[in-house]
Amino acid sequence: MSTGVLVSDEVCTSFNKFKLGQEPYKLRYFIYEIKDKKTIVIEKQGDRGKTFDDFVEDLPENDCRYGLIDIEFETSDGRPTSKIVFISWNPDTAPVRPKMLYSGSKEALKSALIGVGTHINATDLSELDFDEAILPALKRFN
Repeated sequence: MSTGVLVSDEVCTSFNKFKLGQEPYKLRYFIYEIKDKKTIVIEKQGDRGKTFDDFVEDLPENDCRYGLIDIEFETSDGRPTSKIVFISWNPDTAPVRPKMLYSGSKEALKSALIGVGTHINATDLSELDFDEAILPALKRFN
C-alpha cells in the first residue's frame, strides 16, 4: 500500500554518511517522522554516546515513528560487532490514522535506506526490550 509519502533528500544523504561513519553523522541513531502527511524527515538524532535505552526514550509513547540505530553487541561466539537496525514504532495506543499512514509509508523509507539488514516492527515497549526482543533478533543472523 503506497500513501504517496516521500522521503526527504536529507534522510538519504545523512543515512549514507551515517553508515560510513562520516562527520557530522557519527551518531548512534535517527528518529524519523512524517511531516504534514507528505514527507519523511529527521525528527531527532542521538550522538554516539547515547544508548539503546536513550533511543527508546526518544520515541513518543502514543504516536508512530521510524527509527534507525547502530547497535553494538557480541555475537554468540564472543566477537564484537554492530548492525544498523530499522525499527518501525507503531504503538497500539496511537490513533488509527497515523498508524495507517506509517504502516503504508514504511516501504518508501526502507527502500531509501539501502544496506539495512535488520527490520523490526514494534507495537509496544515489550517488543523493544533489548535483551528479550532486539538482541535475539540480531543474533539470529550471525
